[in-house]
Amino acid sequence: MRTEHIRNFSIIAHIDHGKSTLADRLMEVTGTLTSRERVDQFLDKMDIERERGITIKAQTVRMNYRAKDGRDYVFNLIDTPGHVDFSYEVSRSISACEGAILVVDVSQGVEAQTLANVYMALDQDLEIITVLNKIDLPNAEPERVRQEIEDVIGLDTMDIVSVSAKLGTGVEDLLEAVVQRIPPPSGDENAPAKGLIIDSWFDNYQGVIVLARMFEGRISPGQKIAFMSTGRTFEIQEVGVFSPHPKKVDSLGPGEVGFVIANIKNVMETKVGDTITDAKSPAAIPLPGFKVIRPMVFAGFYPVVSDHYAQLRSAIEKLRLNDSSFTAEPETSVALWFGFRCGFLGLLHLEIIQERLEREYGVELITTAPTVGYRAILRDGSMVEVDSPARLPEPIELDKIEEPVILATIHLPSEHLGGVIKLCEERRGIQRQMKFLSSNRVILEYELPLNEIVLDFYDKLKTASRGYASMDYELLEFRPANLVKLDILINGEKVDALSLIIHRDHSYYKGRDVAERLRKLIPRQLFEVVIQAAIGSKVIARETVRAITKNVIAKCYGGDITRKRKLLERQKEGKKRMKQVGTIEIPQEAFLSILKVKE
Repeated sequence: MRTEHIRNFSIIAHIDHGKSTLADRLMEVTGTLTSRERVDQFLDKMDIERERGITIKAQTVRMNYRAKDGRDYVFNLIDTPGHVDFSYEVSRSISACEGAILVVDVSQGVEAQTLANVYMALDQDLEIITVLNKIDLPNAEPERVRQEIEDVIGLDTMDIVSVSAKLGTGVEDLLEAVVQRIPPPSGDENAPAKGLIIDSWFDNYQGVIVLARMFEGRISPGQKIAFMSTGRTFEIQEVGVFSPHPKKVDSLGPGEVGFVIANIKNVMETKVGDTITDAKSPAAIPLPGFKVIRPMVFAGFYPVVSDHYAQLRSAIEKLRLNDSSFTAEPETSVALWFGFRCGFLGLLHLEIIQERLEREYGVELITTAPTVGYRAILRDGSMVEVDSPARLPEPIELDKIEEPVILATIHLPSEHLGGVIKLCEERRGIQRQMKFLSSNRVILEYELPLNEIVLDFYDKLKTASRGYASMDYELLEFRPANLVKLDILINGEKVDALSLIIHRDHSYYKGRDVAERLRKLIPRQLFEVVIQAAIGSKVIARETVRAITKNVIAKCYGGDITRKRKLLERQKEGKKRMKQVGTIEIPQEAFLSILKVKE
């Protein structure tokens, strides 16, 4: 296929601005989908994607289009994930394109993720086609949004395309703009093969399927390929394209996007952003931008019933086959027995994995409080990665603890500015910039510790702005902080699954809050239950669950007082013995209570 007839592009937008709906209309207009196959959000395969209205896994589709100039073109639409947690995957999808369609909702305007993704595309020198979507809405404000795009992003809006993805209005004009404005790919077919891995997943029958964009050379079945980050080699069994269903082809050349099946058993071998090359005559240097994805958020997964551990282990192993960014290793807790310490890209990633385990594999889970990855610098100068409070070294060994700090960009109406600034200041934020886009729109930039936003910051932000604020963030650096380990003790025994790493200034309030919540949630026993929050050996908060009392002298009437005393002493001895051997069942709500911060 001649490269001048190929156009590779992605669609970038903020959540709920109509990206998936526009992709549906493009496939319909180009005849890629038949009328029988048409469903809303066709490229979003998972139920969770459809319910939440976000894209989690990158998808590609090849579309054939006859332009007004009479020529036939091939469009490769490389869909991108739709959340900040998956920003690395977005960057790899964008780097596989020559152009991008920027979709902006005319009723909402420029949002945080719009800005983050378009800057990512501009960094890659992509041609941007700006699209105003939802022009059919009665509250559409195209002129205001045009001005925002010019003022905030700095893009020229002279050639802007107005569409209604829902009704299909203006989609033909958009397709013509893709032909005219997005440049064709370049690449030498005779050079050593060089392709970019966009995504990969596991198939029970074919092994790992790799989604790739070819930049140089050509690959075909029977050829041996190598992955440049690992050096592993495999023989190609099959290559093909999604149009939108899998279709075998003879080979993939420069500018083409398709899938590769090479009898690969482990999805960990195929890292997103890695370079595929010919094993016999490899490329001299890999494609730029590759990095190993590291988890940002950690949490413990435990089965509600300890006998279901094997079922949980099997479910996690299957899920890891399709998600190489999800990590898991066995962990033992005194309170919760056997489980797994899992790593995630962010809080949304955690929620998705948890929901898939419960929904697709039928596993009932107890999830411990999410924590971020810290760096513990010991007195001997060595560094320890800490992904769980239980793994934090003793204070006597510690020199300092470093925490990850992010740069958050928040878009909001100016009327809610005070509440949002107060929220950021409470979370130890440092204001970097405040920029007024217009009389009623503001951009705030704050440096915030990641552990302060990982629990409920997004919910509080929506509350403070009545749902109108949007946020995007990127990791800045690790900084030293005055952090301590907050332990929760039940009758003198540490419950490691309830431990937290928290800033010392907030530790007293958090400890008191957690102890108070646990007092309400732990059921009363026949003996007294003491709940304590402690930092090291110092107890900073205490609550008591009173014992269930039984009046053992109710049946005694009249007679000698010594009989009543004997019964009371026997009851006292029994309660003491029960306290020594009795166990306390901590309900699941107790672990969830750690996630909630007092209003």
